[in-house]
Amino acid sequence: MRRGIAAGVAAALLCAAALTGAFGVLLESALRAHGSADRYERAVAVVAASQRVETVQDDRTDGRPLVERARVPVSVADRVRAVPGVTEVVADVSLPVVTADGAVRTGRGWDATALTAVALRAGRAPRAEHEVAVDSGSGRAVGDTIRLQAGGRAPEPYRVSGLVAGRSAAGHDVWFSQRTAQALSGSPDRADALVVLGTKRTSVQSLRAAAPGLVVATGAGRGDVENPEVAAARLDLIGVCASLGGVALLVVLLIVTGLLDVSVRDRTRELAVLRAIGATPRQVRRVIVRETLKVAVPASLLGGLLSLGLGALLHRFMAEQGVLPPGLGLVLGPLPVVGALALAVLTAVGSAWLAARRISGIRPAKAVSETSTEPTRLPRWRMVTGLVFLVVGLSSAATAFALGGQVATAAMGGLVLSLIWAAALLGPWIARAGIAVLSPIMRLLFPVPGRLATDTATAAAVRLASVITPIALALSFGASQLFVQTAAVNATRTQATAGLRADHVLVSNGPGVPRAMYQAVEETAGPGTVTAGKRTLVVMSVADQLQSLPAQGMKGALSNLDPGVKEGSLKALRGKNTVALSSNVGSAADVGSTVSLWLGDGTLIHPEVVAVYDRGQGFGDVLLPHDVVAAHVTDAGHDDYLLVKGAADLRPVLDRFPGTRATSAGQYGAALTEKARQEGLPGLFAVAAIALFTLIGVMTTLAVATASRRRELALLRLIGATRGQVLAMLRLETCLVLGTGAAVGSLVAAVTLLTFGGAVTGLSALSVSPSVCAAVLGTVFLSGTAAVMLPARRLLRRRTTTCGSRPPA
Repeated sequence: MRRGIAAGVAAALLCAAALTGAFGVLLESALRAHGSADRYERAVAVVAASQRVETVQDDRTDGRPLVERARVPVSVADRVRAVPGVTEVVADVSLPVVTADGAVRTGRGWDATALTAVALRAGRAPRAEHEVAVDSGSGRAVGDTIRLQAGGRAPEPYRVSGLVAGRSAAGHDVWFSQRTAQALSGSPDRADALVVLGTKRTSVQSLRAAAPGLVVATGAGRGDVENPEVAAARLDLIGVCASLGGVALLVVLLIVTGLLDVSVRDRTRELAVLRAIGATPRQVRRVIVRETLKVAVPASLLGGLLSLGLGALLHRFMAEQGVLPPGLGLVLGPLPVVGALALAVLTAVGSAWLAARRISGIRPAKAVSETSTEPTRLPRWRMVTGLVFLVVGLSSAATAFALGGQVATAAMGGLVLSLIWAAALLGPWIARAGIAVLSPIMRLLFPVPGRLATDTATAAAVRLASVITPIALALSFGASQLFVQTAAVNATRTQATAGLRADHVLVSNGPGVPRAMYQAVEETAGPGTVTAGKRTLVVMSVADQLQSLPAQGMKGALSNLDPGVKEGSLKALRGKNTVALSSNVGSAADVGSTVSLWLGDGTLIHPEVVAVYDRGQGFGDVLLPHDVVAAHVTDAGHDDYLLVKGAADLRPVLDRFPGTRATSAGQYGAALTEKARQEGLPGLFAVAAIALFTLIGVMTTLAVATASRRRELALLRLIGATRGQVLAMLRLETCLVLGTGAAVGSLVAAVTLLTFGGAVTGLSALSVSPSVCAAVLGTVFLSGTAAVMLPARRLLRRRTTTCGSRPPA
């Protein structure tokens, strides 16, 4: 393998290993990371409810994590205390508390002090309903009165009965009596978890027998119970890594295969001579594989080591954007490096073997003659496989259009890659089609270099196909992912803004709007003017697969919102057994039928569908009665927002409830848009990394392909072509290749965007920025032109005496 080509292959494999290894770092973090057991550190075990919904159908287990805290009955504590070795069982309860200045604290039951090093420094433990203990460094004294907003109530006075000090962030905690904390949490007979303190004699099997149907966590599992958001994020992160990592692996395979194919074609004459002098096909393939290994192993190893830093950077970015909870730490180990090394090397070896297969199978008598021309017909297997991928891609688009909703979103995953693989396999056809369209224009505008460019391109359609494919991949993948995210954000903004009919939206800077505020606002604004909304996530089977769907519990004047009902009526959304579905997950035919869904804490219900609406991006896919949602969420005392119609002066109410504020429907829609944009940033960051690798692959492939043409360029100079004419020919040929690749990539991106817009968000939500498109195309054309012209100029500086040989010293 020549030095320049080897450097290009090494660069591509290094980037490939770094990219796949980075997703491996995230995957290992998701598989091995656990929440930290800070408050539960002294526990021998923690008894909790399962934070996961699972179904078994046709011997296939499907599951989804729960985002709300699934609570455990306090009555179980009596049975657990009877287990030998158990010294104490603490019913752990926590709830958000807002102080008079709007600061957010955590309220806990006094019994939980047994879990930490918190101890009284003055006064006594809280006993009465309106007594609390606070940190000794808070500036309060025993007997002081403070106003606290807790449990969804209006701010109330509490007497400081004691001052505490010690470890475990006591400065941010407010301690209530155990009974008061459980009452304020909204579930007096339930706790977040039962924390078991005991001795070495405590048997985990006995604990499980005493708490049937519940989870008994030990070791690192205690941290997952203390931080349930970590366990939920782990499962989602595994899915994201598997999806994006799979895409990255396919992209790597496609680019490395094309690059090594160009590299092997550069050595066709040398390999043909080996066959002509008696080398067996196996020996020829061994030569290629051995030389590829010499380049692939060190490059892939270095890329694997760099993947640790890239993975850490991606993890940090996702954590800063709030996509990953603080408790989900980064795990750096050797597995991503080994995995990236193995994948890159195997991909390189397999691609080299496939690329060498054709020339190694030529009969010795025909070997040298085969090097003079490239094959003009596609192998049958390649043609059939390419057509199959084309049919799969178009079928995915048709499925998305026909079914819409979550099925369409799932079908989108294979659409781009199917079409790109079809373009890769049918590349010579595409190259010839591009040449046929552009050659008359080039010959008319640039007679001599234009004819040279089109003639050389026509004779090397197979080689050009290896270059066109990564260009099309870079444009289609980058543009489709970027503008799909933009369309989703636009749909959220437009649907939320169009569907909010209220004059004011009341929100909070803290945990939410207290439930007591609903009545206070209604007394001020008048009956029938207020709507309360409580967000959550529910789990529902869509297309025979469990999906976590955004949902809202609504109560009050539903005329304040218009989700675009197309069948049924929201007036029937009341009681405990009704639900409204968006058209993403339901259809008009579902009205009147019952569905099965799991609420935020895993409670299974079977409500009747009373309406189907269109604005699922703006209002979530499921609407439920407010009380149904509020009874099964972690924080039952707060709503997410209040919608208020009219011109009533709400300032006295806002002053009464610290941390709350009023905003307009437009501003609230903008806030939802910004939240949706931030949630999509990590995915775009990962997509940008894949697109950057693809661009590097494009430049490397173009540079390698140009470097492999030294004999052809030398021959053109020998027959009389000037250096300027050859360079002009290369510029025009580059424009032909980049133009064809850009056309194919743009076509794939257009099919993807139109499918997504028509099936999921609506075509009106599509927003394609001309400046972004110009920047993307400009980057591809400038980098591609530089990748061709720089090595070409270096080759043409050499004084040519024979076809491709150096002049004698």
